[in-house]
Amino acid sequence: MNKTLLAVSLALGFSSPSLAQTAELEQSADNLVQITAPVAQSKEPAVQDTTAQSKTPAVQVKEHSAEDFQRYVTALKAEAAQQGIAQSVIDSAFANVKYHPKAVKADRNQPESKRTLAQYLERALPDWKVAQARRYYDQNYAVLKKIGDEYGVQPRFIVALWGVESSFGKLQGNYDVIDALTTLAYDGRREAFFRKEVMSALQILNAGHIPLSEFKGSWAGAMGQCQFMPSSYLSFARDGNGDGKIDIWQTKADVFASTANYLKQAGWNDEYTWGRTVKLPANFDQALIGRSKAQGKNLVEWQALGVRNQYGGDLPALTDLTGWVIQPDGKGTQAYLVYGNYQALMDWNRSNYFALSVSLLANKIKYR
Repeated sequence: MNKTLLAVSLALGFSSPSLAQTAELEQSADNLVQITAPVAQSKEPAVQDTTAQSKTPAVQVKEHSAEDFQRYVTALKAEAAQQGIAQSVIDSAFANVKYHPKAVKADRNQPESKRTLAQYLERALPDWKVAQARRYYDQNYAVLKKIGDEYGVQPRFIVALWGVESSFGKLQGNYDVIDALTTLAYDGRREAFFRKEVMSALQILNAGHIPLSEFKGSWAGAMGQCQFMPSSYLSFARDGNGDGKIDIWQTKADVFASTANYLKQAGWNDEYTWGRTVKLPANFDQALIGRSKAQGKNLVEWQALGVRNQYGGDLPALTDLTGWVIQPDGKGTQAYLVYGNYQALMDWNRSNYFALSVSLLANKIKYR
């Protein structure tokens, strides 16, 4: 699920359109990966990026009482009133609020086994999802093209995020958003974060964007087909069809515009793609691997350091395109040379597994 936007100033610039076009086209078949396996859609707030296989004991949910929970709700209601939320909205939102221990367990418990990147991609991008992504891309191309041009985001990346986040709107979660957020704020592990999200959710209701009865999301409060947290909705959600509403639950144009706006604000530039699969020399300096500003180099510099495309061929001779080498599963595993747009995907969800699944699905939409 996506998180509130972190400051990203990684927009890169080309000195000529021909170089920009080359950077986009040099992807071609170089990054296509054949992926087949049943999918297991994750509704966790972050994706595990580790090869370590470990077992973690289940975390016990703290003892609570109905009286304690109601006292906490009373404090939330008072805070909401101080923030200018209408009393009628406050009363209706909390009228039947429930504590959900399953949400607390989901927030606290780590998966028993942690997948490698290859295992994750096999489950995240089966052939059926690729086929659906291509079909939805074609079916919605007119509105995707309009929104993509407006925000400067290639439509294939909008569709790829849509598919990875909610399986094209099919898996949005069925928790009452106020219930989920109130539960997790009360639990206290990340109280400040979830308390802020409760207030943001109330602002959404206060503005009349969605009826309370339809205000549904994941166990962590992520909402709609693009799985925005309430604060992200307030910051980045946009009306994509001009009807005066911002409905990321049912209206695809709004989902597409909201997704594109988030990426734009994170520094996306549609003159570029996301990156490419590469091979590293045996003696490659591991200190060069990472996404810090200091670790960024242009493609000519990476070529000089022995980085090659996945077939062992030369990289494009581009001095105006900055890239970073990443190796999510560590030394000796698959490496990627990623560009500024990949940094924007990492802003959406700080997981290389997530960003690579979106990137590779976007490739498969384009290169058939």
